Amino acid sequence: MKSPKVSIVVPVYNGERYIRETIQSVKRQTEEDWELLLVDDVSTDKSLEVIEEYVNDQIHLIRLPENSGAAAARNRGIKEAKGKYLAFLDADDIWDEEKLTKQLLFMEEKDCAFSYTGYEFADSEGVSVEKIVRVPRKLNYGQALKNTTIFTSTVMFDLEKISKDMVEMPLVPSEDTATWWKVLRSGYEAHGLNEALTLYRRSKGTLSSNKKTAIWRIWNLYRREEKLSIPYSAFCFCFYAVHAVLRRI
Repeated sequence: MKSPKVSIVVPVYNGERYIRETIQSVKRQTEEDWELLLVDDVSTDKSLEVIEEYVNDQIHLIRLPENSGAAAARNRGIKEAKGKYLAFLDADDIWDEEKLTKQLLFMEEKDCAFSYTGYEFADSEGVSVEKIVRVPRKLNYGQALKNTTIFTSTVMFDLEKISKDMVEMPLVPSEDTATWWKVLRSGYEAHGLNEALTLYRRSKGTLSSNKKTAIWRIWNLYRREEKLSIPYSAFCFCFYAVHAVLRRI
């Protein structure tokens, strides 16, 4: 059986309310050569029932034996991925129908291993709030420490240029940012397609909406994961804070 061009990994935990719309946004892609790996992290709602409606040769359900968190769910999806390219999508976000087509062309033109795109904020109903996040053309490790603009549902890797081991996520808070930094620290650059191709749904009660939690997570990444000194951590943090505020106004 021919391997798909793109493997899309979606961690799911109690995503009953939004997962149908997320799956539909993948099914609408103009690029049709993909597999969708929905990794259920022992949901207690009706997420499984919804997902099972869609399971076929292209859409797969993977069930974790115990609740392990988003990083572990994504890592299981990465392990099972068969595509040349790997993309991430969160269970409540929505892709533009040309997201894969445009990003694949961009990666081929840039001949890069790691790319990300712009995105647009949406409310809990998935309706745009008309706030578009513009992204830089390129980020290296030092730049990414000061600008956490890379959003998980926009990321794509070329697994022929970068290993699965490299993109495996650490089991820490803000595991996605920690992963981007790990990849960039090893010498890769991330290339940005400055076009909003994802709707980032900001739901009340999500961890990302808790600003105090986000602040501590980033600080702990600087100190514990990256082993940065207190002065350099504070230096990077100032830039991080400014960029974070600008993304939301």
